[in-house]
Amino acid sequence: MSPIYDCRSEADLLAGLREARRALGRGELVVLPTDTVYGVAADAFSPQAVTRLLEAKGRGRQSPPPVLVAGVATLRALVSEVPEAVERLVEEFWPGGLTIVLPAQPSLSWDLGETRGTVAVRMPAHRIALEVLEDVGPLAVSSANLTGKAAAVTAGDAEAMLGESVRVYLDDGSSKDGVASTIVDATSLATGYDGEPMVRVLREGAVSREQLRGVLGDLLEPDPDAEDADSA
Repeated sequence: MSPIYDCRSEADLLAGLREARRALGRGELVVLPTDTVYGVAADAFSPQAVTRLLEAKGRGRQSPPPVLVAGVATLRALVSEVPEAVERLVEEFWPGGLTIVLPAQPSLSWDLGETRGTVAVRMPAHRIALEVLEDVGPLAVSSANLTGKAAAVTAGDAEAMLGESVRVYLDDGSSKDGVASTIVDATSLATGYDGEPMVRVLREGAVSREQLRGVLGDLLEPDPDAEDADSA
């Protein structure tokens, strides 16, 4: 069995972080707690590790994993630009439950799957996740579950689904909210985009549309209810 480290114990936390660092450096997978749900992590710059992550979840390349970062400076290094509206989103909701899709930096040497030149990035609000990210750099992280199954809210949930496909499990108890991050697509705000600049909600989660609207105003796509009313 792959080891599960109880990170509520200082000794286990230190040992778990050490083994997680080693595993990620070897291209292996690590389950770690975040502020939303548990995630399964791989070195974002190792195509073999990312493939291992997708296979563990039973997921194809058409569903590339998001990338977790330790701070805004890393976001700037991974994307081609950070539009002003995205700066506002980051200031309001990072670290936290908002994943932002932007055009990827074209010079990056990585393969996350069929991204169509984009990358989904989030800075989590969890001390253990941030410590790992600060130590090893950006990680490809997806929810620690089999595709189609409920997200893992404990390390035990994750272990029951992913088993020995994961080398190290970091356990910090139950996820606080158990709600996945909200994902928004801000690629149309980038320079050179031909269409109407607008932020689209790809998945609703920890950050509500109302909260997004408070920051973005009319740059956020119309609410579905408003669209239905217009078309009635």
